[in-house]
Parts: sequence; C-alpha cells; structure tokens
Amino acid sequence: MTIFTEQYIDVVIPVYNEGENIVHLLEVFEREVQTRIRILICYDYDEDETLRVLDNIQSRFEIVRVKNKGRFAHGAVMTGFNYSDAPAVISYMADDDYNAGVIDKMVDLFWQGNEIVCASRFIHGGSMVNCPWPKAILVRAVSFSLYHFARLPSHDATNAFRLFSRKLLRQVNIDSKDGFTYSLELLAKCHRLGLQVTELPAKWFERNKGVSRFRVLRWAPAYLRWYFYVFTTTYLLRGKNNKSSH
Repeated sequence: MTIFTEQYIDVVIPVYNEGENIVHLLEVFEREVQTRIRILICYDYDEDETLRVLDNIQSRFEIVRVKNKGRFAHGAVMTGFNYSDAPAVISYMADDDYNAGVIDKMVDLFWQGNEIVCASRFIHGGSMVNCPWPKAILVRAVSFSLYHFARLPSHDATNAFRLFSRKLLRQVNIDSKDGFTYSLELLAKCHRLGLQVTELPAKWFERNKGVSRFRVLRWAPAYLRWYFYVFTTTYLLRGKNNKSSH
C-alpha cells in the first residue's frame, strides 16, 4: 500500500535524444505511478530532441528540465542529484517503460526506513532479457560474488535503477566519474556505514530505441574499485564512519 505524503520524490532521468522513449515513459508514469513525484529531465545540450518533444506533453507531474553541468550520463545524473531537494531521489532510465509500477513500492520502502532501495533483476520476480553476453556475464558474476561472498545486501549490485535517500547523499561523497558506477559506489558506502538497504524485483530489457550509453570495458576499472571496496568493508572496515574516507 502506497504511503502518501505532501513531500514529493524526485525521479532523475538522464536523456540524450530520447524523444520517442520519453513519450512512452511519461504515458506509463501517468497510468502507473500514484506517488507524488517530480521528474527531472537531465540533458546535455539545448538541441536535444527530447526537449522539443516535452513541449507537447501534458502531465499531472511537475517536469523540470535540468541542464547537465558535467559530461555524459554520469554528469547528467549527478546534476539531477545536486538539483534535487527531495527526501529521496530515484535514478531512472528514459527507455524503461516497464518498471514504472515499481516506483510506488520503492517509495513505500524508503518511508519504512531504508536509505537505499535496490531494483533487482536477480531475485524472484525480476528478469534480465536479451542482454549482450559479455555484459550479462560481468554483471551476474559481480552481483553473485558480492552478495554471497562479501555480504552486500543486494542481489543486483550494478543496476542503475535505484532509490537513494537525501540523508545518504548528504553523508557521503561520490567519487565516481564515469557512467553508472555511482550506483555501486553509493551501495558500497551505505554498506560500509551499516545503513539499511532493501531490494525488490524489477525487469530489464535490452533497449530497442536509441543508443545505449553503457560501456562495459571502459567502465570496468571503476566498477572494480568499488567491488574490492565492498570486500574490504565486509572483512576489515565495517562500521567506519568518516566522511572524508567515504
């Protein structure tokens, strides 16, 4: 059951010429999201076709255009996080028109005291479909080992679809510079601080419109940094609470 409050939750959506995708996504939000949300459309450049499409969209949700102050997908998400003043923020992809119904459940779990709510492809009810095999092997191996051997409290360590509390975002620094590695970093740091994390099932399909900006080989070193950080946390440093080291 959705917990309704007067406070909105921000949904950060990085875009790069996502005109067709954003139309479908906002239509689904209208049908399936009951929580009071504000949608932050984070874009790279003023000529992005997404912005032109937004001119013709009517929505019961507030839609805010936020220009990327950094670079690429990582910069767009960080710009959205910094712009947000909501008690929690959800990172969400523009081509994901099948998980909108999860948002209400994520917000419920946040209000129950969780600092991160992870959407998981690798628990009962979740799925990952048509993923290129190099990426599938990598994300499954990383997630399996972190959950079973490093006791990270999520079966899906690398998914970018996630809710983060404002409390956590204020408490830790984000050191990642590339792609969606911030999501694993924040989960790893939340684990180190011993804060409450939960997960719920979500789906993932290889995109069929637009161009994916996920780069396995380019971002692998950044993911490895936080992979080993989790193991160090679990076996050596659990409970340390010094912002300068996080």
